[in-house]
Amino acid sequence: MKFKTNINCNNCVAKVQTTLDGLVGAGNWQVDINNPEKILDVKNLEIASHDVTNRLKRIGFSAEEVA
Repeated sequence: MKFKTNINCNNCVAKVQTTLDGLVGAGNWQVDINNPEKILDVKNLEIASHDVTNRLKRIGFSAEEVA
């Protein structure tokens, strides 16, 4: 799954790390902060996309699934 986010720096990545590690597992996600759309790539397909977007929203970040 890929998401367009507002996770735009290493500090932001650090803020979402605990949440995403707990949700999808450590090593199952990464954010390309160099991409203008700040793409979050999630490798765990057992998690629903709305779970990722809702969890990020709770901690102050936006995420929109992209094709």
